[in-house]
Order: sequence, then C-alpha cells, then structure tokens
Amino acid sequence: MRRSGLRLPHSLRLTTCGGCVKSVVRSWLTVGYALNVNSRFRFLDVLTVGFVAVLLVSNLVGPKICQLGPLLVSGAQLLFPVTYICGDIFTEVYGYAASRRAIWMGFFGMGLLAVMGQIAVALPPAPGWHNQEAFATVFGLVPRFAIASLVAYWAGEFTNSYTLAKLKLLTGGRFLWTRTIGSTVSGQLVDTVVVILIAFWGVETAPKILVMIASSYGFKVAYETLATPLTYAVVRALKRAEGIDTFDRGTNFNPFAL
Repeated sequence: MRRSGLRLPHSLRLTTCGGCVKSVVRSWLTVGYALNVNSRFRFLDVLTVGFVAVLLVSNLVGPKICQLGPLLVSGAQLLFPVTYICGDIFTEVYGYAASRRAIWMGFFGMGLLAVMGQIAVALPPAPGWHNQEAFATVFGLVPRFAIASLVAYWAGEFTNSYTLAKLKLLTGGRFLWTRTIGSTVSGQLVDTVVVILIAFWGVETAPKILVMIASSYGFKVAYETLATPLTYAVVRALKRAEGIDTFDRGTNFNPFAL
C-alpha cells in the first residue's frame, strides 16, 4: 500500500491479515502524513534537529562580512548552504510533507531567537558584567538579519523543496544530481536576493550589494554542487535504512497545509 510513494511500515504489514487489512489500511490513510513523516522514521527527527541548529547558528554569525579572495560573503554563507542540502535530503527521501514540517520548525526557531536576542540586549546589564557593548554588537543586528533570513529562508526553502519534488516526478526518480542542483539554482537565487536586499539595503552601497548577491549566489551554488557526492551517499544510506523512497504524487504543495 502506498500513499504519495510511502510504504506501510513492516510492523503493520506483518501483523495484519484477512479482514484486518482493510481496517489497518483505513487507519493508515486517516492519520496520513502525521504518522508517515514523524513516528515511523528512525532518523527524521535527528536530521530535523540538526537542520534547525544550523539555521540558528547561521543567524548568529551572519552579520559578519568576510572576504575570501575576490568574494564577499557573510559568515552565514559558510554554514547556511547545509540547510539546503538537508532540504534536498528531506524531500528526496521523506517527501515534501517532511520538508515542509522541518521548514516551519526552523522558521519558528529563528523567530524565537530574534525575539529573545532583542529582549536580552534591552535588559539592563548587571553592574559587574562588562560585555554589554560586545553583546549588543552581535545580538543588536540579529533582528534585522533575522527578518531578512526568515523571509528569504521561507521563500527559498519552499522553492527548493517544490522544485526538487517536481523534478523527481519528471525524471522518474533518476538522475538525482539534476534535481539537487536544479533545486539549488532556483532556491538559492530566491534566498540570496531577498536576504541581502533586506539585510543590507541602506547599510551598503548598491554596487557592493550587487557584488554581494553575485558572489554569494555563486558561492552557495558551487558549495552545494561540490557537495553532490555527499548528498548522494546520505540519500542512499537513508533510503536503505528507512526502507522508503517518496514520490510526491497527489501531494498538496501548499506551504501552509501543516
């Protein structure tokens, strides 16, 4: 029995027989994605926690602008592309619904970080604590960068996941590299343009912003392209371990359909 490419767990298939089958199948279809993408998988929650952790750290290191040769990149760009690799893995192995769940968890985690960072900066420091200025320098920039990251992350991640799911159907599950790279090209374009415009407009000059967009986009696409062999290895291992290869046939791609 399949639902959007998902197989029944072995526990259900082994313990059902005769007239019980219809009842079990009916129950399976009723719980739908809630059970499919959460309860029965060994590694999904671990991957989701890692995904959210990378997002939060990216927000903290993001305000710093680094120069790597001719490239101008923010600190987040050294780590943030990992979230797109995770997004590819979520969608390829577990399906769009699992990716949507992880994206929203990351979204709310980032929002909480921004709010608590602002509150912590505003609270008066203790008389013997002398790091308020340094603390404010780091966390004082988080709200604007977090707003930029939230908007760009939301749009970019859903673009990435949607593109990969559709390309998987188009290719019949073959040529994984075409959808990991194709989804990166589209998702990172949306993410990069939005995050840099919101985060640095009025702070940096227009020519510098254009250089940042071009260099950042090129860096992230190259980063994820070079990571393709690693993505292949992780995807194959997870499909084997979880016993699943999801195709999003008939999936509701509405990002708000939680």
